[in-house]
Amino acid sequence: MEVTDLAAQVRKEQKKGPSRRLRQEGFVPAVFYGRAAENILLSVKNDELTKLRKDKKDHAFIKLIIDDGGSKKLEKLSLIKELQLQPLTGKLYHADFYEVDVKRKITMDVALSFLGNAVGVEKGGELQHLRRNVKVSCLPLDLPDHIDVDITSLEIGDSVRIRDLKAADGITFLDRPDTSVVSVAAVKVAKVEAAAEEAAAEGGAKAEASEAAAGSSATPGEKGK
Repeated sequence: MEVTDLAAQVRKEQKKGPSRRLRQEGFVPAVFYGRAAENILLSVKNDELTKLRKDKKDHAFIKLIIDDGGSKKLEKLSLIKELQLQPLTGKLYHADFYEVDVKRKITMDVALSFLGNAVGVEKGGELQHLRRNVKVSCLPLDLPDHIDVDITSLEIGDSVRIRDLKAADGITFLDRPDTSVVSVAAVKVAKVEAAAEEAAAEGGAKAEASEAAAGSSATPGEKGK
């Protein structure tokens, strides 16, 4: 489990005016809370939170280093529970940090990492990524950055399902076991060719109909010539 430090300051007011001033000064109003934790009103630097979100995504473990104005700073392990963005500008507006208990299981989405080149693709099949992540339950310290999926042996018509995935002890997959995450499908060339032939035939029929219509519209004198 990778943890990123993020400095935060305790804020005394939660009204719109002070929050607006914080944003103008380059900070994001925030709150820290948890199952047994007292809510703490915070502010964090916009640039630091934006960089963290860009580098680590929204599911990074964050060690909040909270300055409450005292001689000792508080350290709280957390996850970003919610990020509010300004509708027009897309800038960070408010952040919710949820306390992480390392002894209590959490539910998270974990990215899938596809390894190798499928045999079926080399034989003309098409690789289809049906899922990019899976939902797991585990202790925070056991949460993987990603789960590897070896697709090398997949033939045309084969697929990898949730039940085929392998993960370390202590990790439970919460998606349906029969859910496919990746497959190799046959390229439907025959259907494409049939559609092309049908279109060509239809075009020929229209051309013949146009010629027939043109012939029937000729004057009697013209027909006799």
